Amino acid sequence: MAKNIQSLERAAAMLRLLAGGERRLGLSDIASSLGLAKGTAHGILRTLQAEGFVEQEAASGRYQLGAELLRLGNSYLDVHELRARALVWTDDLARSSGESVHLGVLHQRGVLIVHHVFRPDDSRQVLEVGAMQPLHSTALGKVLSAYDPVAHSEVVEAEREALTPRTTTALGDFETLLDTVRARGWAADVEETWEGVASVAAPIHDRRRMPVGAVAVTGAVERLCPDGELRPELVAAVRDCARAVSRDLGAGRF
Repeated sequence: MAKNIQSLERAAAMLRLLAGGERRLGLSDIASSLGLAKGTAHGILRTLQAEGFVEQEAASGRYQLGAELLRLGNSYLDVHELRARALVWTDDLARSSGESVHLGVLHQRGVLIVHHVFRPDDSRQVLEVGAMQPLHSTALGKVLSAYDPVAHSEVVEAEREALTPRTTTALGDFETLLDTVRARGWAADVEETWEGVASVAAPIHDRRRMPVGAVAVTGAVERLCPDGELRPELVAAVRDCARAVSRDLGAGRF
């Protein structure tokens, strides 16, 4: 059985200590509470402080939890609230469209699939929750890149690989594409990521009117684009779903 890493265990113990009871503690208090030498405790605190997990009050020298922990906690809660709020609406969208539905969020310079509703038929399908999709070519990724400044920065700085002959890779062309996404409120991917596959996505906003994710319908290009263009009723259904989830998250009307 693999051994736990002692320094990580001690760091976790410090964070739990600072999270409960007296929220601001001095070095001596922390060291004695955890049975550590002051030098050892100070080294761990210094590392946690450098990473933003711990802050030191200038006047007293006492330590408290840092803002980075709050950011991580909010990110965790945002994703789980997003998925919970979207369950009913994404089920309805899959049923009305007859296609699979994906819910995605920005994660590590890509799109993380946090919810996947299967196409409502008897075909064999693979659950894609936890899968990563590219930002620059997928409908989900384009929506996030258009509305989320962090996603935009990441996709602009990254190499935009040509996944199919239809993938937009040149920066100028990509920025023009994002302008179109913002103007119409949705994004498309017609064989730009996978041959024979099309998708349409719309952004989801929270109570702060900030983009927290996107929802997309994905299916065979001949079903989604029977006349060479995405079916208008499909685009409308995806946008309605995104608005409904946004309203449930407190965003109001868009």
